[in-house]
Amino acid sequence: MKLLIGAAPSKIFHLKEFAKSLMKFNIECKIVNDVEYADGYPSRNFKSWLLSNKKFEKLISEFRPDVIFVDRPRHFGLKSVNSKIPTVFYLRGDYWSEIIWARETVYKSFAKKRALNKWEEIGSECFSKASMILPICKYLENIVNKKYSDKPTFVLQSGIDSSKWLKVRPMKLKHPCVGLLQGATIWGKTKELLLLKKIIPALPKVTFYWVGDGPYAKKILNELGQFKNFQWFGSLDYPKKVQEYLSGLDIYALISGIDMSPLTIQEAQLMEKPVLASDVGGVSELIKDNETGFLVKSSSEDWIEKISMLLDDADLQKKIGKEGREHIKNNFSWDKLADDFSKILNEIVSKN
Repeated sequence: MKLLIGAAPSKIFHLKEFAKSLMKFNIECKIVNDVEYADGYPSRNFKSWLLSNKKFEKLISEFRPDVIFVDRPRHFGLKSVNSKIPTVFYLRGDYWSEIIWARETVYKSFAKKRALNKWEEIGSECFSKASMILPICKYLENIVNKKYSDKPTFVLQSGIDSSKWLKVRPMKLKHPCVGLLQGATIWGKTKELLLLKKIIPALPKVTFYWVGDGPYAKKILNELGQFKNFQWFGSLDYPKKVQEYLSGLDIYALISGIDMSPLTIQEAQLMEKPVLASDVGGVSELIKDNETGFLVKSSSEDWIEKISMLLDDADLQKKIGKEGREHIKNNFSWDKLADDFSKILNEIVSKN
């Protein structure tokens, strides 16, 4: 069987690991940067529009995939669902809520509204014509089922190669410290960081580090930059510098208004860091509360209490860290996920 995978460059790193595992189940994979093979409005790379579309036709005729795996609903997905080849869509977030948040915040000008409407139109056609939608967690599957009740779904959680996520020489940080590693691209997620306005001054001896960037970063930094025990690193090279950063932390924290299956939780757990995470979306599907990490309510008081509890108990930090690594290693390996997904692919091909 042949599987063509189209994805954004930032996702290809981990999808290569997935493809490697799928090969063990006799599935030949080809991974491409989606915009190199299909592009158009509202993308601003005008030169690629015609050339990329011609490349898509050539790619299909030469590779002859049995199924196409699309990582985001863009032009590549649109070309795929109209190619008469079974196409599955990997869904990492609540696409529909993200569109609403974008419309209410940064996409307010006429040009941006028009572009967003086009992306929404493309997404709608992609999902409605897809052979199957692959939500990243059960929480997201429930959302998909409400939108497309007649559409087949299969939960495909994000995997990770535990052998590549081991403690390395740590980044030099001031201790005790709490580290965050999350982007500022979706307001529904990012706005929860404003809880730090109460958390940081309540813990003056703790240094808070944030790695991440995006259109809402400035808004957050305007509020948090006043604190001496807060430091922003922007973006770090992945994976080397991220591993050094995680290795240097005392606690990893995910403070988010909504999340599905954040890979950073898996990465931090594999580095044996005690994890505190907002109890939202599909996060509870990654963490066994009080065993492999701690789920935290959306209140500054709960965050302050749990951060203090962990920093005061070195043995608990180590215990939670080790349990977290074993949990991710045993349940989220690419080989395990590839085994399950290969059976789904065989079903799709047999029906077409």
